[in-house]
Amino acid sequence: MVGPGPDTLAAIDLPTLRRFTDVALAALADAREEIDALNVYPVPDGDTGTNLFLTFESAREGLLDAAPDGDLVAALAGFARGALLGARGNSGVIFSQLVGAHCKRMAEAKPDERAAVVFAEGMTAASEAAYAAVGNPVEGTILTVARAAAEAATASAADERHRLGHVIRAAAAAAREALLRTPDQLQTLRDAGVVDAGGRGLCVVLDAAETTVTGKRPVTADVRIGTHTIPVPLPTGDLTEEGPAYEVMYLLDADDDRVPELRATLGPLGDSLVVVGGDGLWNVHVHVDDVGAAVEAGIVAGRPHRIRVTHFAEQVGARAARAGARRTGRRVVVVAAGDGLGRLFAEAGATVVPGGPGRRPSTGQVLEALSGCGGAEVVVLPNDRDSVAAAEAAAQTARDELDVRVAVIPTSAQVQGLAALAVHEPGRTFEQDVLEMTAAARHARNGAVTVAARRAITMAGPCEPGDVLGAVEGDFVVVGDDLTAVAVDVVERLLGGGGELVTLVAGQDGTDLAERTADYLARTRPMVDVVVYEGGQDRYPLLIGVE
Repeated sequence: MVGPGPDTLAAIDLPTLRRFTDVALAALADAREEIDALNVYPVPDGDTGTNLFLTFESAREGLLDAAPDGDLVAALAGFARGALLGARGNSGVIFSQLVGAHCKRMAEAKPDERAAVVFAEGMTAASEAAYAAVGNPVEGTILTVARAAAEAATASAADERHRLGHVIRAAAAAAREALLRTPDQLQTLRDAGVVDAGGRGLCVVLDAAETTVTGKRPVTADVRIGTHTIPVPLPTGDLTEEGPAYEVMYLLDADDDRVPELRATLGPLGDSLVVVGGDGLWNVHVHVDDVGAAVEAGIVAGRPHRIRVTHFAEQVGARAARAGARRTGRRVVVVAAGDGLGRLFAEAGATVVPGGPGRRPSTGQVLEALSGCGGAEVVVLPNDRDSVAAAEAAAQTARDELDVRVAVIPTSAQVQGLAALAVHEPGRTFEQDVLEMTAAARHARNGAVTVAARRAITMAGPCEPGDVLGAVEGDFVVVGDDLTAVAVDVVERLLGGGGELVTLVAGQDGTDLAERTADYLARTRPMVDVVVYEGGQDRYPLLIGVE
């Protein structure tokens, strides 16, 4: 693709696009843990690598589903829609914008246009769309890397001797160079000694494009911090009328050498068999008529767990109910970071989407909740900074496709969601309800207590693994060695601006800490009301809200 000769759009055909998605998805899987580790926080909240991997996987599935007959335009549309619905976290949503704009330019290309020019213009459109999608663009991020790649692609395409391979190579090289400069543009990256995680993910994808088109692997430094096979999400809800009656899915702890026998046993039982994973952990998916035999095969191979069985009739009924239900009233969709929080939100009448660090919901998952809740008006509470963008994307899709009135209140913490839901009143007008819920969320100051998992620089100074950290409004402002002392410090900082109600949400193994903090408040601030909830959230033994 980089030699002399005509540079027509035949260089961008469906087989090439499919091959690119295979190469890119494998590369993102290999780089997933490395990118996750490019985390400027001392706690493992950064899951950019996982978000990008799952977003790209959804995009690839959308491509394959949309173009079984070889239609390139349909494949591009499916790829873009799959990226949008699968987008997770800020990085995934930005990436979906890049993909959508680039695919649109490629789909509109004329047969006589140079492929090099189409690709370069697609990169420019992608960069502009990504910047437009971010309220306050910050340099030193994936945005910067995308713009550098677009500028290099445009410069290369201006040379009529250059073909598609030349342009992609120039874009990938410029992206890698821009990535190395990101610590010079963001103090947080410089303090942590890392490059931007989202930018690194984009470099992986552009490198995959270069490999696909030129056949050559880019020469880059191998900075991976260890690899192992990570089981990927499997198909679900794909039963058909003419196939077996049940879909069986489970995770399986098993030695790798037991898997060939498992596949051989499950294969004759039904169809749609998928077994992926490695290093002792596997994801199993199969359609069968004999559920017991499918599970027994897993027991023979190892230890199956998180077993899920879906019956075809139930699946069809659920889809029919969703499709035929008339939308009425007002609903609230909430992202919950723990089982206890989920129960609290559900008891208040909300539709709950599981979320939190490490399992942030995709745009598609939020959209499914918007669709399934049955409301003609819906308020969405993402309750996490990194889930706001996915919620906004889902809301816009629901407005366009479902004719639903949706408002996203950009809550960045679970306690803000609790405060907003407490004042929700369906009897008010939609605008007034959203206004009151937004005001309640904004007036709820939030804090948290956690334990550092890595060495880092915080606003309170350096921390080491095992140090106790106190956060206020998302910034780490206390470094200590005692959970209770740090919790008290955070509470006092939050109450420094006044407050009548303190909400304490205990995480996993955080009940004693919440009770000790409540006892302190009872002794020192008897006029302040205190409520304690069992939230069950991971990584943060205590969440704190002050209203």
